Amino acid sequence: MTSLFRSALHDRAARRIFFPATAAAGVLLLAGCSVPADTARAAEGSTLETANTGVHYPLELDNCGTAVSLQAPPERVVTIKSTSTELLLALGLGDRIVGTAFSDGPVPQAWAGDAPPVLAGKVPSLEAVLSLAPDLVFAGWESNFSADGAGERSQLTDLGVQSYVSPAACQGNGYRPSPLTFDDVFASIEEAGDVFGAPEAAAELVREQRTELDAVVPSGKGYSALWYSSGSDTPFVGAGSGAPALLMEAAGLENIADGIDAGWSPYSWEAVAEADPDVIVLVDSAWGSADKKKSVLEAHPVISQLAAVREGRYLVVPFAASEAGVRNVETVRSLTEQLADLD
Repeated sequence: MTSLFRSALHDRAARRIFFPATAAAGVLLLAGCSVPADTARAAEGSTLETANTGVHYPLELDNCGTAVSLQAPPERVVTIKSTSTELLLALGLGDRIVGTAFSDGPVPQAWAGDAPPVLAGKVPSLEAVLSLAPDLVFAGWESNFSADGAGERSQLTDLGVQSYVSPAACQGNGYRPSPLTFDDVFASIEEAGDVFGAPEAAAELVREQRTELDAVVPSGKGYSALWYSSGSDTPFVGAGSGAPALLMEAAGLENIADGIDAGWSPYSWEAVAEADPDVIVLVDSAWGSADKKKSVLEAHPVISQLAAVREGRYLVVPFAASEAGVRNVETVRSLTEQLADLD
């Protein structure tokens, strides 16, 4: 057992963080601390209920095929990727985030004042995660959990740290939404409300987003569209069953890569040229800006001749808003507004 692990265990116990019932007694013994009354009740298998929420603990979940067991709402959370960070901020739970990592872009202005501390620019190491003594790691993708990343999920569980991924981002057979729908996105928000003991805040957020989505008027022009995420020699595009497909459909666009059952997929410039899309959605990021993508399109000997490129019929979406999460509804509205400006 490393000194870092022992220190992390001691810090979690000292902060009265709850552990899974099967590990609570051993972890507290290792930490050399007395057992707080609430933790003792959790270890005995008592049912806890957060005040006025109706959420009962222990809370047991099958999350993307991984068992998650929570004795109480997580209080010290490491978030990886913008979708997880922004969901907690939207639920008013930013004070529970002890560190963020692998951000896809700046925190939106509405939450800028609550921006949590940054742990790492990319996926953090297991040691970096443990140094913050979290009780849960909330990642945007299952792939963020790996031996050379934030730790494998089973490894984190053995260390007394739970892990969680939004169900809308699950990729395994039987777990991946195919196609992704707004009901999936909203259900993920509601489940996060249960996980973090804030179901009322989640329900209110979903009500607001449903109202906003209902007010969006999709384009009726029947425009075809390419969702251009990245790549120059081979374009990586939004395919037919993930967040890009959902956003385009809701905005009234016809996805030229709709026949591919994936969220994103390698494509070919030959297929793009053959489809001759009416508009091109550019995903804007610090490592692959919309302007850089325009340069790639306008320098290509064939693609540069498409009407959408010659006429600059571009729509721009921030990378952080292009994955399943709390910014999807605003992204649909933005796409329809950009389409109206093009017209």
